[in-house]
Amino acid sequence: MSVNLKPLKEQVIVITGASSGIGLATAESAAKQGAKVVLAARSGKTLDEVASRINSSGGQAVAVTCDVADRGQVDAVARAAVERFGRIDTWANVAGLAIYGRLDEVRDEDSRRLFDINFWGVVYGSLVALPHLKKQGGALINVGSEVSEAVVPILGMYSASKHAVKGFTDALRLEIERVDKAPVSVTLIQPTAVDTPFDEHARNYMDQEADLPSPMIDPQQVADAILSAAVKPARDVKVGMMAKMNTFMSKNLPGIADRMAAKQVQNLQRDEPVKEPAGTLYTPGEAGRTHGNHPSA
Repeated sequence: MSVNLKPLKEQVIVITGASSGIGLATAESAAKQGAKVVLAARSGKTLDEVASRINSSGGQAVAVTCDVADRGQVDAVARAAVERFGRIDTWANVAGLAIYGRLDEVRDEDSRRLFDINFWGVVYGSLVALPHLKKQGGALINVGSEVSEAVVPILGMYSASKHAVKGFTDALRLEIERVDKAPVSVTLIQPTAVDTPFDEHARNYMDQEADLPSPMIDPQQVADAILSAAVKPARDVKVGMMAKMNTFMSKNLPGIADRMAAKQVQNLQRDEPVKEPAGTLYTPGEAGRTHGNHPSA
């Protein structure tokens, strides 16, 4: 069955992780282009401010406080979308966090919490969204990473979670698009390093402040890729030149890719003491910014 997706201005779009970074950029961009947006994140105060800003600017938005690691809360997001706007046309699973630390140092409970957000949050969002998307056709968009295929040291558990997101999304795509032939497109977005508060929100086991390697792309580039997949079916989309290069190298020249990745350790930390080692792994942040504090970005 062919998938016919609506123009953005006719869509109701659910976005998780909508209070900062890529999710916030996607929400604001979708609203500016006329979509009705349902904003989901743990940061309730920030989310309400974003929704208010969109509504006061002539857009239509509703905010739903949600921890994507809790399926019941994800169900509540879908209910709120249908109650307010009548349907769901696109669901974008954007919420995600990182842990900076060697795999043999990270506590089990932190690793499990990371997977609850990064992997199970995508699973819950996908499974909750699908019955709604199947009704009239729609797009399911999951945000993975270049490390859904490549890997990087110090971010090992994050890399593992994004590998899991890719495996789940690829299998789901087969079942939905090929076996069921449902009118739903299933897309994996794989960005390179993005200039967001990613490192600020991360749980940090290092004795130095976390950082992201250059070059970083602007979060708007990822938002554009997500919103493109909302109107034009795509299998997977690598965003940024480095995402294309790193995934190619990992697949075709793994030995060289390993040597290149090992050199990234110094690029993942700044020469300054850690400010907030706990990050937002367990407690929401209220920064409400699309961009991070990266002088080199």
